[in-house]
Amino acid sequence: MKHKTKIVLLTAWLGGVLSHFAYAQQDWKIQPVQMQSRWAKNVKPANAHQEYPRPQLQRKTWTNLNGLWDYVITKKEDQRPNSFTGKILVPYPIESALSGVKKALMPDEYLWYKKILAKPILKLGERVMLNFGAVDWQATVFVNGKEIGEHQGGYTAFSFDITDLLRSGNNELMVRVFDPTDQGIGPHGKQVLDPGNIYYTPSSGIWQTVWLETVPKDYIESLIITPDIDKSLVKVKVNAAGNNDVALTVGGRTVTGKANSVIKIPITSVKLWTPDDPYLYDLKVTMGKDVIQSYFGMRKVSIGKDSKGFDRIMLNNKYTYNLGTLDQGFWPDGLYTAPTDEALAFDIKAIKAMGFNTIRKHIKIEPARWYYHADKIGMMVWQDFVDPNQRLPEGAKEEFEKEAKETMDQLHNYPSITSWVVFNEGWGRYDQERLTKWAKNYDPDRLVNGHSGELLYIDGKPREEVQNPYPSSDMTDVHSYPNPMNPPLQAGKVRVLGEFGGVGVPVPGHQWDDEKGWGYVQVYPKELEGKYDGMVKQLKQLEEEGLSGSIYTQPFDVEGEENGLMTYDREIIKIPLTRLREIHSQMISLKSDGFKLNPKFRIAENIDANDTDERYPELLAAFEKGKRDSVFLRRLTLMAIRKSDQPNATKVGAAYITGLKDLYTKESLLFIKQITRTSKDTGFTLFLNSKTKVNEVLGKNAAESKIRGIIGQEEVKPYMEGTNANPDWDEITKKVEAKYGDLGLEKVYGAQMVWYLDKKDWVNFGKYYALYYQTAIARSEYHINNISWHVFLYITDPKVLDIAVKTTQYNVETFAKNDPNGIDTYANLLYKAGRKEEAIEWEEKAVKLSKDEKVFVEILEKMRADKPTWSGQ
Repeated sequence: MKHKTKIVLLTAWLGGVLSHFAYAQQDWKIQPVQMQSRWAKNVKPANAHQEYPRPQLQRKTWTNLNGLWDYVITKKEDQRPNSFTGKILVPYPIESALSGVKKALMPDEYLWYKKILAKPILKLGERVMLNFGAVDWQATVFVNGKEIGEHQGGYTAFSFDITDLLRSGNNELMVRVFDPTDQGIGPHGKQVLDPGNIYYTPSSGIWQTVWLETVPKDYIESLIITPDIDKSLVKVKVNAAGNNDVALTVGGRTVTGKANSVIKIPITSVKLWTPDDPYLYDLKVTMGKDVIQSYFGMRKVSIGKDSKGFDRIMLNNKYTYNLGTLDQGFWPDGLYTAPTDEALAFDIKAIKAMGFNTIRKHIKIEPARWYYHADKIGMMVWQDFVDPNQRLPEGAKEEFEKEAKETMDQLHNYPSITSWVVFNEGWGRYDQERLTKWAKNYDPDRLVNGHSGELLYIDGKPREEVQNPYPSSDMTDVHSYPNPMNPPLQAGKVRVLGEFGGVGVPVPGHQWDDEKGWGYVQVYPKELEGKYDGMVKQLKQLEEEGLSGSIYTQPFDVEGEENGLMTYDREIIKIPLTRLREIHSQMISLKSDGFKLNPKFRIAENIDANDTDERYPELLAAFEKGKRDSVFLRRLTLMAIRKSDQPNATKVGAAYITGLKDLYTKESLLFIKQITRTSKDTGFTLFLNSKTKVNEVLGKNAAESKIRGIIGQEEVKPYMEGTNANPDWDEITKKVEAKYGDLGLEKVYGAQMVWYLDKKDWVNFGKYYALYYQTAIARSEYHINNISWHVFLYITDPKVLDIAVKTTQYNVETFAKNDPNGIDTYANLLYKAGRKEEAIEWEEKAVKLSKDEKVFVEILEKMRADKPTWSGQ
């Protein structure tokens, strides 16, 4: 009977779990996104990055916590939440489509996560470690309501011992995240709150695996593994709390020693790690009851002379040209987080299949498994530090140095990493010589590139002249766009080209931003192969003159940057693979087993080199015959605009908008805004009739601004053009008011204001300034401070002055809180309107903010002396 009861209870429990699992599956879905990679469709809450996340310190007793967590976003001043908004899929950042949320986290907000977890069954003395691969940027962790610890740094792993806070049964784990991105003191890489062409969407919150691990009372905290091929040995230091006995096993041979001391393991018949043959040794480490699996590669990186006397990059004492590409590690669906582990490895496999032997990992630190794949596949890595906030606010330098040290500690053991890059293109640079020396001393077994691209050339012209750009560096390094060039020759330093290329080729249907894709130079698809081959031939000539390495920008498109050799979704390769390998074989040999192509590896489809705007008549004919898929319509609309065919742009655009399932997403409305050029466009009617809904998505006054711009273009501008223009303003006003009401009047009043300002007709200027700003104060299309200054100088009408005071007050409170010029204008208008005491108070603020600017001091003295401050007085 007891056994039957257990079975019933187990069945009920299992049924509940399965029911909850089914509910959880339904509670998540990938959010709409411009494009998806091929791996996104495989992502489910049950399989989100289930691989062991730390291959060089691997235990059997672990529990993956990835999957659905509760989440909520609160204001920073709010208390710890009791209720949550919904589910988020960990480990995908909240801004990503794969998180199931796709919301931005603002600098004045907290992101909260909650997970219910069971206490593991522990043996006597065992501890429970809670591990995070990375959380961007500041993470505070609570277990059952009690704070267990905090970690700052968006790219490095951290752990907490949570044993003493766990109770039998279920436990509540909460994580609070603060991520100001580029508004804070922490390194943020290419993430910014307002992304453009060379900066991208932020990744906030948990973006790498979270897991539990049970460990013995005395456990291994970390390993430091350093190969020495010249002495045929590997040095291993086992970091632990006590000096316990440890045993290290390699290839069936065991060497013993003590924790926290360097143990040397002889390696007989050394097999070297190279991209041609990336051989890895298995390492087993035993310390009491703690047993972990690890690995290492035997390789050496150094500088040496070649037969011509050039300083060269040496791999295992042999000159090895570093033929590399600039990998940024972004994904359209996961942003900082690859959809799957297969996808994570794909990028390295694809880059090697193309014929590169080096990746410059650009101002991002990847998950541990990325470096494991690089080790296993055989790819040399130049690892950038994540540069400090470029504005260097107080505390940014200290945070940068702390995170740089954590980065070097965390990545020390990976044989693939051959060089550290301290700074990039002057971004946040400071104390360059000191930091370069520090990095070199901290890790003397790798090369240090103190500053990649401090000398930056565009079309052969330097961005700025820099004195002594390479102090204490192992390399001289320039960036040159688009064509390659050699950096300066300096004794004892290797010469490398840290970035070049950036040739943009948009691929229709595979674009993040089909409205404004970008590259340093744009070419047609059929021109890319020849241009790239020419660049590599230049590299060969530069190598003969002493160049040791080069980094092409870049392997994959990233958001608005369309200068990748493959598209952002990894679906289209822009130069056929066989031809690309042929081009690269001019620089390095691709005949070894390490570079052989796996016939089962699918890289991408070849680009259609003839798929350009020259197909416009063909595509337009297909539209007329009824072709209506959304990608096609979107492309054809933009093509019609580029061809200045507005009637067809209007017609095709209307078909595209009609076919949209959800008009009111940010992506949909931004595109509709872009293609809406006339009042006949469907988007114009949409924005006119749904202003509130549009503004909720695109921001305050976005709809009004678009509508007003078109009204001005069609109804006002034609009458103002030409040297003999003489608009009939009464007729224009009547016509526009009849068609568009108050919003149309606002546009006409603004145009009249500017018209009379140009004519220096101050009476009419004042009249229409007042009419315009009675309604447009919160959505002015003119620079409030500049236009209002003329009111102060030339207008005496009390009613106009009163409106100008209210308008400049709004400007100061909204846009110019710390701008002495805006405050000075407001103060002068107050003074002219007869509000002397307020005027003096505000002018004192202008003086203080401007650090006693002479003109503001003189104005303040006139105010105190009751003298006019306006023109001619």
